[in-house]
Amino acid sequence: MIRPLFLALLLAAGATTAQAQNLIIHGGPIYTGVDGARPAQQVTVVDGRITYVGPMRLERTPPDEYIDLKGAALFPGFTDGHAHLDGIGWRELTLNLEGSVSVAEAMARLTDWAEAHPEGPVIGRGWIETHWPEARFLTAADLDAAAPGRIVLLSRSDGHAVVASSAALAAAGVDASTVAPSGGEILKGPDGRPTGLLVDAAEQLVAGLMPQADPEALREAYRAGFRIEAAYGWTGVHFMSAPWRDIPLLEAMAEAGEAPLRIYNSVTPDGAAALIAGGPRSVADGRIITRAIKYYADGALGSRGAALFEPYADRPDTSGLMQITGDQIIPLYEAALRGGIQIATHAIGDRGNASVAEWYQQALNVVPAADRPRGADVRWRIEHAQILRPSDYHWFKALPIIASMQPSHAIGDLHFAPARLGDARLDGAYAWHSLVDMGVIVVGGSDAPVERGDPLIEFYAAVARADLEGFQGPDWRPGEAVDRATALKMFTLWPAYASFREDELGTIEVGKRADFTAFSVDLMTAPVADILNGRATLTVVDGVVVHRAESPMRIAP
Repeated sequence: MIRPLFLALLLAAGATTAQAQNLIIHGGPIYTGVDGARPAQQVTVVDGRITYVGPMRLERTPPDEYIDLKGAALFPGFTDGHAHLDGIGWRELTLNLEGSVSVAEAMARLTDWAEAHPEGPVIGRGWIETHWPEARFLTAADLDAAAPGRIVLLSRSDGHAVVASSAALAAAGVDASTVAPSGGEILKGPDGRPTGLLVDAAEQLVAGLMPQADPEALREAYRAGFRIEAAYGWTGVHFMSAPWRDIPLLEAMAEAGEAPLRIYNSVTPDGAAALIAGGPRSVADGRIITRAIKYYADGALGSRGAALFEPYADRPDTSGLMQITGDQIIPLYEAALRGGIQIATHAIGDRGNASVAEWYQQALNVVPAADRPRGADVRWRIEHAQILRPSDYHWFKALPIIASMQPSHAIGDLHFAPARLGDARLDGAYAWHSLVDMGVIVVGGSDAPVERGDPLIEFYAAVARADLEGFQGPDWRPGEAVDRATALKMFTLWPAYASFREDELGTIEVGKRADFTAFSVDLMTAPVADILNGRATLTVVDGVVVHRAESPMRIAP
């Protein structure tokens, strides 16, 4: 079940779905997202579409509801351009180690959870060692001491490493003789035995120990994900690595009125052949759209799985892990081109990003525009695009490639990325401004549950390029921060473009769908530090209020 504190916050915030379709919204600045436009005073909605934007005026037909913003600022609906909806929901149903300040505290949480849940394996995620005084990864020994004899699997916050207890390793048959699969690493101690940490592809060695969710538990996880995202102010989510097996469930939820937000699915590779054969899918008037496939080129920087051209500065025996080869993936890209399916490929390290760009070019060269359903307009994406060589920026403009980036990664990674990369490679790290200046579409996302998933944190990170305490670090390339108008596009118009919906979403204009997000803080004028003190006060999708905050509470982890 959902954590009691979080459920209380949701209920206090009024996270229920209203049914009003005809609205007049006023009482605060209304930022349309249209270049050069001044804030409006009123927006009118009829049957889920915007019919008027401008100064206050009287309408001939009274609406179903007048919404007074009471000074809050209204924006086009914020869309999370990269998140994991299932993981967001499961985060509320399993052990959450976010915010743990040490190995000791994390293990104390594990002990409490294990005692409260005495049956079955213990599953959790959210730990990250970079701030811990112990300055090390978790180990099986830690888990064994905290939850003796239990099967325990705890994913690192980035999702690219999992620590397994001794019971879990034994149940999976992982021992000193086990060879890591291609694209994975089994960390071993001086005695040659596994420490318990499994990186990237090696995580699959224990995947069979994850509890098989029953259909109702899975549905509840998605319900929780929807509630949380709506309460944060998101009107839509680009669902990355959406399990192919879950697509029918999401579609059924939408048809049943249980999907309050727009979901744009980029599915796991096991669904590639079926999606390409059947073509893009859309149900419930576009509430759930499935038209992309998500692949992985490399791992993550924190667990040293991101593929680099040169070795890691803090561990020169490795340069990361590629998850796939060109020979394997280029034919898959070519098939997607012919089937009109969008491609999104995870790449974090400079070698990973350069490889994906080259593979994209090769596939595009093999399949001419005449053989593609949308011609040259394929809108392929690289997810994360975190560490680039400046000499590789040109790929994003020339092909072109959409850079799907998560600003909060930069404000968390600033505490360890310099050690991983050394100073010189920071020139191409989290280079939002450089790419935007070249005319590249940069889609903003959160990567929740890897990060918290709050749009205010993401907006702040994009414009401040400092951590939540205002620390920026020595020469953390402050010029790569973006201005507020650009940050707004990163979470509104550009995600609409990346999902082929810029004609009906992304700005507040007559004729477009009525998706709005209101925050208690004016993102365009407030001091940067004050952005983090705001909250979502209103979330509207197709003219339907899906979240309304009546209390001053702010949702927090």
